[in-house]
Order: sequence, then structure tokens, then C-alpha cells
Amino acid sequence: MPNPASGTRPAPKHFSMIRGFHLADFFTLANAACGVGAIFLAMAFIASQSVVHFLWAAALAPAAFVFDVFDGRIARWRQTHSALGRELDSLADVISFGVLPASLGFAAGLNGGWDCVILIYFVCCGVSRLARYNVTAEALSEGADKVKYFEGTPIPTSVVLVGILAFAAWQGRIGNEIWGGAWTLGPWVLHPLALLFALSGTLMISKTLRIPKL
Repeated sequence: MPNPASGTRPAPKHFSMIRGFHLADFFTLANAACGVGAIFLAMAFIASQSVVHFLWAAALAPAAFVFDVFDGRIARWRQTHSALGRELDSLADVISFGVLPASLGFAAGLNGGWDCVILIYFVCCGVSRLARYNVTAEALSEGADKVKYFEGTPIPTSVVLVGILAFAAWQGRIGNEIWGGAWTLGPWVLHPLALLFALSGTLMISKTLRIPKL
């Protein structure tokens, strides 16, 4: 308790921030942990070329999605919504559904100059999508407990891209054998498969596409 006479506040306890976390926040952190683990596995695949590393990396994306779904449901069940939780959720989603799919795409062979531009564009679209959601969520909810619809596709839909890459890896169609081949456009190479990332990113930042939130 603060001392009214001295006007001083007690020193914060060790790990005081973690002590303030709710149950839902730990599910959010598990989402982020899956994303980081998958990125490490994608890097391990580049070094080892073992498809097992790639498939395990891809498997962590739906695991992150499960944690992402449950953190929101737990927050509503326990009525523990907070600004901190919302920011944690967005930061975790950037890792698991933005950087992770882009890293897997690069590891799969989408590493030409134009591919890299598209992958960077995809991640920037995801970051922009989440930032817009955070600042407009209150207005979109119209006083209800949750947002009624999404403007643009939610960033977790990038799990579909991970699924496509995982299926390609299982078929042995990554690296030099990647689906769609490669085009040389000017000074750089473009793999047509990278255009799926461009489409996904563009749909995320759409203002006219409205998707009901279930």
C-alpha cells in the first residue's frame, strides 16, 4: 500500500508484469511460441534440406491457430478482455501468421528477387491489417461484446498458404521443383506460387471486403 504521508509508492514486485497476465494471455504467448519455433524449423530446413523439418514447421501453424482461437474464447468466458491482451494477440499473430508463412515460403524456394518483394509485402499487409483492426475494433463492435465483422480477411487465414506449402513439400515440389516453375522478369526471378502471398496480403488490407465474425 502507498504511504499517504510520504506520497511514495511501493517498489514493484519481481515479475509483476507476468503476475498481471490472465489465462488467455498465456494461450496468446503459446501462439507466439509456435510461430517462433516454426521459424527456427524453417531455418533448420534450409540448412539440412530434411523435409521433416519443413513439415514440422508447417504443423506448428495450425497449432498456433488453435491457441489463437482459444485465447479469445477464454477471455470472453472469464470476462478478462484488456488492452494488453489485444496487443499481445496482435504481436503473436504477426509472428505466427505473418512472418512464419513468409519464412516457410522463402525456405520452400520462393527466394527470387520478386518473391522476396512479395513476401515482404505480405508481412507488411498483415501488420497493417492488425493495426487497423486494433484501432477500429471498438467502432466495429457497436457496443457489443465483440466485433461483428472483419474488414478484409483475418491474418490467420494465411494458414491456408502454409497448408499449400506443406502439401507441396510432401509431394517433393519445393526447391528447384516448386510448383509453377520460375520466371525471369528483368533482373530478378519470380516464382508464380509467390503470387498467392500477394493475393492473401491484398485481401487482408481490403476495406470493402467484409467477413462476418462467427
